[in-house]
Amino acid sequence: MRFSKPSLQPRRIAIIARATALGAVLAGVPLAAQQGQPPVPLSVPQTVPTLPAPALPRTELSEKQARQLAQLLDRDAVAQGLREDATPRAASMDREALVGAALDHARAVHAGRLAPSDFQPEWGIRPQQYDPLPGFSDAVRRDRLAAWIAALPPPYAGYDTLVAGLARYREIAAAGGWATLSAGPELKPGASGAAVAALRKRLAVEDSEFDASGDRYDAALIDAMRRAQRRYGLNPVGLAGAQTIAALNVPVQDRVRQIMANMERWRWLPAEIEQNRVQVNIAAAVLTVFQGDSPVMSMKAVTGRPGDETPMLVSRIHSVVLNPPWNVPTSIAMRELWPKEKANPGYLKRNGFRVIDTGDGGKRLQQSSERSALGRYKFDFDNNFSVYLHDTPAQAGFARFDRLASHGCVRLEKPADLAKLLLKTTPEWQEAQIDTTVAAGKTVRAKMADPVAVYLLYWTAFANPAGQVSFRADPYRWDGTLAAKIEARSARQALAAVKG
Repeated sequence: MRFSKPSLQPRRIAIIARATALGAVLAGVPLAAQQGQPPVPLSVPQTVPTLPAPALPRTELSEKQARQLAQLLDRDAVAQGLREDATPRAASMDREALVGAALDHARAVHAGRLAPSDFQPEWGIRPQQYDPLPGFSDAVRRDRLAAWIAALPPPYAGYDTLVAGLARYREIAAAGGWATLSAGPELKPGASGAAVAALRKRLAVEDSEFDASGDRYDAALIDAMRRAQRRYGLNPVGLAGAQTIAALNVPVQDRVRQIMANMERWRWLPAEIEQNRVQVNIAAAVLTVFQGDSPVMSMKAVTGRPGDETPMLVSRIHSVVLNPPWNVPTSIAMRELWPKEKANPGYLKRNGFRVIDTGDGGKRLQQSSERSALGRYKFDFDNNFSVYLHDTPAQAGFARFDRLASHGCVRLEKPADLAKLLLKTTPEWQEAQIDTTVAAGKTVRAKMADPVAVYLLYWTAFANPAGQVSFRADPYRWDGTLAAKIEARSARQALAAVKG
């Protein structure tokens, strides 16, 4: 999935666009209609944490501004996925409560809704400190509240497309969602009948290109099935098997919550994302290289299996290790390798492992570069999780569509291509030198002249500019965990407000 800043004056353009949209809302134009879609019924419980409002003289907010701000907050809270219930709430607040609600809204949209203690260790990306009061005060003084609200969300196209996608899936939910397809034998081309008719109707709900009428499994249905399977990260064979039916049967409200969880993770990202970067979507198991904010290389990856999750993080690749040995993490050695040696004496030696005395009475395992599970390339970047990108001798894993099978590191389909691209600006490590060194089998660390940012991200929902959303499974159950943490925090804040 590509995420990027708008190409020309990103923040300015995003602010103008959002301010225009919010102005239209206040004029009575539904937000969804501005996006070329029919109006969407807006609904949800408030999930923005309520914090004490910093002192702001009530006289600074005029009566007219108070009415405008109340309308902006009620509308934007729904559009940004903070609420589903469109019932006006801010209009009934007094001036002090309204200011507090505005600052809470700003924190939630700009930096997310979790407290630092709510983050799991594997969620290594944390939002930056943000104080909304100076910007809010300036907006009040300059009478630019709509522009201030519009500037709060992450200034990235990937976030904006999810906002459009959220509106679209709420429309679908308001229209009744979709019917559950019955389990049964795999439907194939040439089939006809009620099951095929139901499948056609189901696909048409999400696919505007497809005609729902008819009951035959024809060429148009095959194409629509392939489009759906690509959106869900499944093998696009065009047949309606059990896995595809299961994906189609996920309720629309679950898809809405999935979109909202991914919008929340966007709010954790740095204010500026580097235009030259290596980016991994952990859930989709795909690596993409961007130069000048445009994708120039993409490849399949294998990411951590549940229980050995690949963490979310931002760092910088500073070197490529050629012919790396594998220094086995203690957890893997204890859990997997020592038991294999005990069950089959000589297993470690046969597979190129040597036992190294750590000097404190302990022992660790290292696998030689000739047999290394890391293959011929390892890409190093500083992080607290001891993870990295690397090659692998086990190439068969890349043929799978479900590629979550590592111990947490990221295995790469085309590591040689990535190494040569990243070292292109390092004079002593041009392609011929890389090939010669790899062929010689000697372990060498090639330091990059220009370190490159790396982003390991967990996207289970992402959309194109038209609001067409693609979904991936939530293998780590982080979407559900995130939603539960937000709800728990909201409940605590509500309880504290009642007690106060």
